[in-house]
Amino acid sequence: MNQEITAPSTPFHQFTVPLSATPRGARLARLLAAERLRSWELPLDPARLIVAELAANAAVHGRVPGRSFRLTLTVTAHGVLRIEVTDPRGESAPVRRSAPPEPAESGYGLLLVEESADDWGVSSGPFPCKTVWAELELGRFR
Repeated sequence: MNQEITAPSTPFHQFTVPLSATPRGARLARLLAAERLRSWELPLDPARLIVAELAANAAVHGRVPGRSFRLTLTVTAHGVLRIEVTDPRGESAPVRRSAPPEPAESGYGLLLVEESADDWGVSSGPFPCKTVWAELELGRFR
């Protein structure tokens, strides 16, 4: 009888930090992510760009006075870096666009995320929060 053996779902590396929903908090997210990626001996880009865009969106569009956002970086045993930014504004989830935004609109940051990441999306919860995530297959960047 053959039985399939599956790898445990525990992350290879994980880092989580709450940050203030301000421009300073967004900048700190980028700096902390870069330092963590260096310590894990992983390439900085495009992960640093993705963290910067998602953290800036959390500070601008996901801001609720008195509430923070959370940055989480996870490296799986399968060589995927997952970047998550969780903010308290679950009712304002970003959507994928079928066309680039008009010049006067915002939305170019998510276009950069879409072009840089292997996949990205939005998860709801826990109420009232949402998490915007992006994944990078690390084998492409080594």
